[in-house]
Amino acid sequence: MADVVIVRECRHGQVRVLYGDIVKVEGDVMVIPANNRLAGREGLDERMQQAAGPGLREHCVGIAKEKRKLNLQPCSVGEAVSTPSFDLPASNLVHVVGPDCRRPTQDNFRRELLRNSYGALFEEVEGLEPRDTLVLPPLGMDVFAYPHREGARMTMEIILAWMDSEDDPGVKMVLIVTHEDNFLNNMKTVYRESEDQFPGVDRTRDYRKGKIQ
Repeated sequence: MADVVIVRECRHGQVRVLYGDIVKVEGDVMVIPANNRLAGREGLDERMQQAAGPGLREHCVGIAKEKRKLNLQPCSVGEAVSTPSFDLPASNLVHVVGPDCRRPTQDNFRRELLRNSYGALFEEVEGLEPRDTLVLPPLGMDVFAYPHREGARMTMEIILAWMDSEDDPGVKMVLIVTHEDNFLNNMKTVYRESEDQFPGVDRTRDYRKGKIQ
């Protein structure tokens, strides 16, 4: 069971930060932090693909083969592709390639690349049904080594702005799920320091008191 750490109410729905195992969190759309080969060979990407079962691996291989015929990478940095969910608890999966900060050429432009990745995710999600609940890890973290404090702030800024914009994305609940203690501690610090600057209204205390579910 994932623990709810932060709850924020935005114009179009709630954004929650959860501490737990993403492969056990149910939702309509689940996000996999992919590499550009859709290979599922390391970190959370590997673990989520393994949890989805061999059908997802075969499906991703098929996507890669078709893209290679056009001399394209299966999914470049800042791009997203959707697939069936197979054995994961969602209706659809969206594979998103964020910046790999282990590579200096990407680390130097990590902020722009991270924003592009979230933009690609949001565009892909808005074409899926159902999409009431979106479950995702913070992009660029885990083995991709995005700096945690900066990444925590950008994650909140980008997702809250999307859920609080004039255009309704059709998503009612965003669940940001992490199992990384360091990232979660940075997220708590960033939220505590800047809570009054983020879009939306904090509802964490109301949730803890049982006033909202």
